[in-house]
Parts: sequence; C-alpha cells; structure tokens
Amino acid sequence: MKSFEYTITDPVGIHARPAGLLVKEIKNFAGTTVTIVKGEKAVNALKLMALMQMGIKKGDTITVQVEGANEDSVAAAIEAFLKANL
Repeated sequence: MKSFEYTITDPVGIHARPAGLLVKEIKNFAGTTVTIVKGEKAVNALKLMALMQMGIKKGDTITVQVEGANEDSVAAAIEAFLKANL
C-alpha cells in the first residue's frame, strides 16, 4: 500500500464539484482501491456521497491510501490532481 498526506487548500473544501471530479479521476485506475482518511473516518474514494459527508474543509489534512496495481503511479496522479483542484 502507498499513502500520502495532503492539506486541502480549496476555500470551500471537498464539495460536490471537486468530489465528482476526484471520483471520475479515480475511475481511470481500474484494479486500484483508493481510500480517503480524515481522523477516524475512512471512505472508498469512489463513493461520492460518502466522500462529501466527511466534511473535509480548507486546512484539513487527509491521508490518501492507494492499494493495488501501479500504486506509485496512481498515487502520483492523484496527488497531482489534488494539487490542481483542491
């Protein structure tokens, strides 16, 4: 498993639009499971509603866990996506 931390910089946090884009991005990586962790909560990043219900706001630090095929390249792609969008 590969994991990294990211601090949200978007003023509104993870809301509908960026959450939807994140789910769409992760769907490109078949055979890989991506989990978003904030505090005690952990959700599969493909679950849009669960992701939005985490209440991730600006300044929150999340941990992204990538498990499966091509973990290193998938983690790098997701990290680049987060930096560009959140």
